[in-house]
Amino acid sequence: MAALGMAGAYDRAITVFSPQGRLYQVEYALETVKSGSTAVGICVNEGVVLAVEERAYSKLQSPNYSQKLFQIDEHIGAASSGLISDARILVDSARVYAQIYRLTYDEPPSVEAISKRIGDTMQLYTQHAGVRPFGVALLIGGVGSDGPSLFYTEPSGVVMKYSGWSIGRGSEKVKEILENLYTPEMTLEEAKRLCIKALVKSMEKTDEKWSAKLVVIPTSTRLYTPISQEEINKLVEQALKE
Repeated sequence: MAALGMAGAYDRAITVFSPQGRLYQVEYALETVKSGSTAVGICVNEGVVLAVEERAYSKLQSPNYSQKLFQIDEHIGAASSGLISDARILVDSARVYAQIYRLTYDEPPSVEAISKRIGDTMQLYTQHAGVRPFGVALLIGGVGSDGPSLFYTEPSGVVMKYSGWSIGRGSEKVKEILENLYTPEMTLEEAKRLCIKALVKSMEKTDEKWSAKLVVIPTSTRLYTPISQEEINKLVEQALKE
């Protein structure tokens, strides 16, 4: 019984490591991400593509509004998986930091600086009692003075840089597709098609309630640019035929 009680204590306390060196609450937050909607990001020479799957829960829901894609600055976007409310709070904080960065350094913030700031915030919530970890992971992509880049951050606060990555319940299938088909020399149009294809193939089935959302940040303009639903629907139809 005593051993059971100790295990329960490690399970509930966010600031206490288990004898195996684990923080269970952080691991549970990661499980929330793994059960979330699939998101994918691809970084190519021509820019960055971010895509997410979304599901309408009512015919009255607006098909043009995305809950899981966010603009952080004019040249930086983010795709999320997990608790979307947590993502919104992190993105709002990142937007404020982006403006502070501009005022302080008189230049646009780098994608890496924004990603590390979000990672630092997430990590802070693994150190204090009375709080819980953020139950969300983000793919943060954009085009800065050093070119296009894509970063990943998760509830533990880790920040990693990738050429292509995926989060959410279909991520393993998406990563497999990316490893087989991705090249950095792809055009932005090819990257868009690959993102949608990977999302579609990661799904067991698609129905009228399922849809995808897509944004690009081209190297040429360095502007966060949402893709119209009509164009996305065409890419989905094409992917379903392949």
